Amino acid sequence: MANNKSSKKRIKINKRNRIQNNSYKSLIKSYEKKHLSLIKASSEQVSNLGEKEVNSQALLKASFASVVSQIDKAVKKKIIHKNTAIRKKTNLFKKTFPTLN
Repeated sequence: MANNKSSKKRIKINKRNRIQNNSYKSLIKSYEKKHLSLIKASSEQVSNLGEKEVNSQALLKASFASVVSQIDKAVKKKIIHKNTAIRKKTNLFKKTFPTLN
């Protein structure tokens, strides 16, 4: 256990930061899951109806941009490592735009 005042304060700060970081990581995961479900839904719609492809592509781009934005903010706040962010963004890009790979 901590013996001096500064180490006790650091323990409290670390606990607070850990809770905030875990909630932000959870937020990123939920954004990713929503985006992946949107990809799945749009691929099913494209197979059924060809004319809604333009609308679904715009929706996919907007969703992809929001996920990437959240990941970049997490890197900026040093919640996740930059290489982890690059890996996440690359995998999402490959799944979102398979024809551009």
